Amino acid sequence: MATESTPRVRKAGAFDIRLIIALLTGVYGIVLTIMGATTTDGPEIDKAAGVNINLWAGIGLLIFTALFVAWALWRPIRVPVTPAEEPPAPE
Repeated sequence: MATESTPRVRKAGAFDIRLIIALLTGVYGIVLTIMGATTTDGPEIDKAAGVNINLWAGIGLLIFTALFVAWALWRPIRVPVTPAEEPPAPE
């Protein structure tokens, strides 16, 4: 039970901006990885100095996404609970 000196907190959950960023970069990373692995051909690789840039950018985005999700899980944002948000005490 919370006292006056220790305010109650809860996790931000799905509204954590890091998870939203991870979702967007993850989707884009999956698309780039699939395109790099399946549809990138020789002339496109030659234009990029011999590097399959779609594949490497996709892998980099997926690593970035994994780091963001890990960060959000290890260090969740804690939001103070106001008295209006607290559920009523059982009788």
